[in-house]
Amino acid sequence: MNGTTPLRLGTRRSKLAMAQSGQVAEAVRRLTGRPVELVEITTYGDVSREHLAQIGGTGVFVSALRDALLAGEVDFAVHSLKDLPTAQPDDLVLAAVPRREDPRDVLIARDGLTFEELPAGARIGTGSPRRMAQLNAWARTLGKEIETVPVRGNVDTRLGFVTDGELDAVVLAAAGLTRLGRIDVATEFLSPDTVLPAPGQGALAIECAASAAPLAAVLAELDDPHTRAAVTAERSLLAALEAGCSAPVGALADFLGDEQDVPEMRLRGVVGTTDGSTLVQLSTTGPVPASHHDALALGRELAAEMLDKGAAGLMGERAH
Repeated sequence: MNGTTPLRLGTRRSKLAMAQSGQVAEAVRRLTGRPVELVEITTYGDVSREHLAQIGGTGVFVSALRDALLAGEVDFAVHSLKDLPTAQPDDLVLAAVPRREDPRDVLIARDGLTFEELPAGARIGTGSPRRMAQLNAWARTLGKEIETVPVRGNVDTRLGFVTDGELDAVVLAAAGLTRLGRIDVATEFLSPDTVLPAPGQGALAIECAASAAPLAAVLAELDDPHTRAAVTAERSLLAALEAGCSAPVGALADFLGDEQDVPEMRLRGVVGTTDGSTLVQLSTTGPVPASHHDALALGRELAAEMLDKGAAGLMGERAH
């Protein structure tokens, strides 16, 4: 690798994608001493005005970046991990999964309200069937009705629905707002005990061509083993449920113990109907996976339990 030739980092054009890719670019600059330039790529998910559930979700933000990698137009790419299809192509390598940002969802509501303070009939915007299922289920436990409203658009567009009074609240990922320096707009962090995030939420994926072994070895230094083990288990659950990233599936693997001593990993999963009337929610706890295979097995085992409890009938839109 020539030390002065810039490395080309492929990224989506959105403000959030540019922010998180810029952070990775800076880390790679420090690691390699080489300049890194961002190459903006428009994906199908960026230009389609349909809701993700309608266009299938899986890979719509990823395919164009992967095409650019394979064509040699960029050297590596940064994705939001939750956007990646669960099957990894043989000609590409997931070189690094850096330390994860906060995986939780947050509520941004008018007048600084929390979810429980929202009035009956409150209109809450989200494009995610997963969030709809869990928010509606939560509202049912509180004995109140809410209306979940499908929305699309970037962070500013979604926040605008609340400030303009069109919606009472929207739900977004904490990680995205944090990377944009906007987390102060959140009125409530939603506990995973109530709303499980999307598999891989809050994590980034750094991908390069499998043929670029020297680059992959360098990028691997940005990998965080705990984050990789967690998201591997979450995505294994998603794959075993045969669900795409637009399906109403939530999953979170976290570690029980302190930073120095992490003896166990807990994996939680949920599948539900979008009206919240039925949820299948289970968890399992075991030793921290010692290998990629162990993390995959943990996800598959929990998925099998969820399928036994009727999860398959709740997912509606299945991946093809």
